[in-house]
Amino acid sequence: MCMAVTRSADNYMWFQRVYLLRVPLPDVVAMQTRQANLEGAGEIPLRRLVKEALRMRPSRLVVGEVRQEECLDLLIALNSGLPGMCTLHANSAREAVVKMCTLPLLAGENIGHAFVVPTVASSVDLVVHVGTEPSGARRLREVVALSGRTEGSIVETADVFTTRDGRLVRADGYPPHADRYAAHGFDLAALLGDPADRRTA
Repeated sequence: MCMAVTRSADNYMWFQRVYLLRVPLPDVVAMQTRQANLEGAGEIPLRRLVKEALRMRPSRLVVGEVRQEECLDLLIALNSGLPGMCTLHANSAREAVVKMCTLPLLAGENIGHAFVVPTVASSVDLVVHVGTEPSGARRLREVVALSGRTEGSIVETADVFTTRDGRLVRADGYPPHADRYAAHGFDLAALLGDPADRRTA
């Protein structure tokens, strides 16, 4: 599925293989992938939808369930300054970062870690991990921030929130680019506080 908002002020794009999102916003364009027919024709892959959406010049981009080489096109869009987000399946937030560094390699032999890893580090700010409980309920388990730095092929991360003793608690990290939050009226220091104060309390 792919959604795009084509309003002049705020344009949103959602992509997904099935319509899972129902966004109550005006000017939203949704696009959905399609499997090939029995003759092998008519397929519309998610990668094509990402490219088509970029031609609409959206102000937001959301790609649902990134699983293959479309991750490369998403990273290129995010790296060009287009705000967006995606969903993907992983066992933890850090494993999601590793997966985002691996999936673009499926796009071709000319794509390597030397390009992908720094691009992920500079394009992704936060990774939110939602896990499934034994009861079947979904629960927020951790929020990890990417600083934008890398060490070899490893993206540097920091815990913003983590689960301890079954509870989501504040960790030591902060989201990057505090100025972007401030531009929208959010003071990260006031919202998140100082983790050191919580440990000594």
